[in-house]
Amino acid sequence: MHNQKEIQNILVKHGPPESLVWLNEKIAKLTKSKSSKDLFMTYSLLNVKFDATKSVSFENEDNVNANYFRTHKANLLQIARIYLLSAVLEQDQEFYAPKVANIIQVADTGELETFLKYLVLLPNPEQYKQTAVEALRTNIGIIFDAISLNNPYPAKYFDDQQWNQMYLKAAFMERDLSQIEFVDKRANADLTRIISDYAHERWAATRKIDPLFWRPVSKFLNNHLLKDMTRLLNSDDAIEQKAGALCCYYSGNDTAIELLNNYPEMKQDVSSNKISWNTLKQ
Repeated sequence: MHNQKEIQNILVKHGPPESLVWLNEKIAKLTKSKSSKDLFMTYSLLNVKFDATKSVSFENEDNVNANYFRTHKANLLQIARIYLLSAVLEQDQEFYAPKVANIIQVADTGELETFLKYLVLLPNPEQYKQTAVEALRTNIGIIFDAISLNNPYPAKYFDDQQWNQMYLKAAFMERDLSQIEFVDKRANADLTRIISDYAHERWAATRKIDPLFWRPVSKFLNNHLLKDMTRLLNSDDAIEQKAGALCCYYSGNDTAIELLNNYPEMKQDVSSNKISWNTLKQ
């Protein structure tokens, strides 16, 4: 997704011209004479030069970076921060990558949120995987949301254990699971077991579960999970019924399909795409 020129063009169009001149002069200096001190100073002054309260409309802009910024409602300061980090990393990864890591280690909540949310726009974003994984341990909602929701980074770079930890914690924190990207692609057998175990704990405590939580289990239905599907299909909650129907329909499991055949109307609704994971709660 990285394209520094696209990010620069956004700043040219929406940022104060004098601030952009200042920033490009600083980047040129950082390129010519590598300096940790100058990088930290430039980064710290961005909030003076670019307005965090100014939203950006992205009218008539249709490229990967602009679309990503638009989706995340990026403000001018966030774009400037990503532009600076992207520019210095593109010039010299070996020198500046550890310096960028140092900036993030001492970042305040807003700065860390920006870094995590737009991490995929930087060159070689995998080198900051440890920072992304550490964000899963936080109880600060906006930090956890920045890495876990509407963010392709976890699906691309997390291993199964890290992905599963994120998915379970998102459910535990009652986040909107529809905002987690590439759930079907990252489904795995261990996650299926975790989902079932967690569901049984919640049921034992007579507590509800977000029906979207079941989405990853389709391709891993076994005898134990088929009992869970029976419970969902027989639920008093219409959305839980639909979740069970979706799991069975897309499972490729003959026993699950036989089970779903007992609910012909729901099966037809799934088949015709009247019921889907994207419209489950509508």
